[in-house]
Amino acid sequence: MKTFILLLSLAVMSGVALLAGPGAPPAQKPDYQAVPNWPQLPPNFQFGQVTGVAVDAADQVYVFHRGKQPVVVFERTGKFLRSWGDGLFKTAHGLRIDAGGHVWTTDLGTHLVMKFDAKGKLLLTLGKKGQPGDTPDKFNKPADVAVTAAGAFYVADGYGNNRVVKFAKDGTYLKEWGKKGKGDGEFNLPHAVCVDDKGRVFVGDRENNRVQVFDAEGKYLAQWPDSGAPYGLFLHQGGMFLADGRAHTVKLLNLDGKTLGQWGARGAAAGQFDMPHWVGVDSQGAVYVAEVNGKRVQKFVPRKSD
Repeated sequence: MKTFILLLSLAVMSGVALLAGPGAPPAQKPDYQAVPNWPQLPPNFQFGQVTGVAVDAADQVYVFHRGKQPVVVFERTGKFLRSWGDGLFKTAHGLRIDAGGHVWTTDLGTHLVMKFDAKGKLLLTLGKKGQPGDTPDKFNKPADVAVTAAGAFYVADGYGNNRVVKFAKDGTYLKEWGKKGKGDGEFNLPHAVCVDDKGRVFVGDRENNRVQVFDAEGKYLAQWPDSGAPYGLFLHQGGMFLADGRAHTVKLLNLDGKTLGQWGARGAAAGQFDMPHWVGVDSQGAVYVAEVNGKRVQKFVPRKSD
């Protein structure tokens, strides 16, 4: 019963239903809904393509987009707080916030991975600006970063290279794995990466339409062949939210890769998506979805009982 209640609490709005197995209770009324008019943008400001969204420990929501002031920060209420980043990025892509509140970005245009403090002070740069490559000190359009609790991190070096690269906390190169292909441990655009508290590394192998699972050293463990196209991944309370930018849906999976629920369809209305690309969740369970072609970020919260 506790497990079923947890799944209900994670089920999301508008058209989502838990997939019932034999003997399971009937699908419940969706209990998440889109928050209207979220966020409140500053005057004369508009998003470009929105590629990333992440939430810090204080539930401040960071949005990464391809436009002026590319990092925009809001309260969970949607109130604008601050923005920064002009001149730092060429083609915004991935955004993550680690346990220490550091902001990590990937930039397809400069081939850089960068680490900032919450106000935009640059702390660490990996890669060679404007120099694509596949050596330990170069990337080719890196897509995402996952940071462990101890500070080590993994880069999904996905568009130009098909590899995952592991670094120590200080940025020292440790190892890498992967090459282009369809086999176990091979990739066709590793687009998203995240790490759980057991050290397992989950890689969104986008063009192979699967998520692959590895141990902390890159040993292949499993794959989820029915995930759809994993553009964005976010682990939360024993499940995973997956943004499928090709199907214009967001899925909730368990950690065996089984789909528990999904919502969305292509469109511009609340609860619809136009290339959902990234997912984040705050401490109260609200779900944030960034859309590239939709040029927006949507927030979903638990539906109040009547």
